[in-house]
Amino acid sequence: MSSKQPPKGPQTREDRLKAALKANLGRRKVQARAKAAQQSGDKPAKEKE
Repeated sequence: MSSKQPPKGPQTREDRLKAALKANLGRRKVQARAKAAQQSGDKPAKEKE
């Protein structure tokens, strides 16, 4: 494990962008699963977290 310290001040721009990208990717995956399930006539699978 790494011994990174949490940022003391506001997040850096890179950290904010990384978090936003991760959240966006998660939303897009959920949308893609729902669309695929809708097209195949299946019920959407429950989201794992």
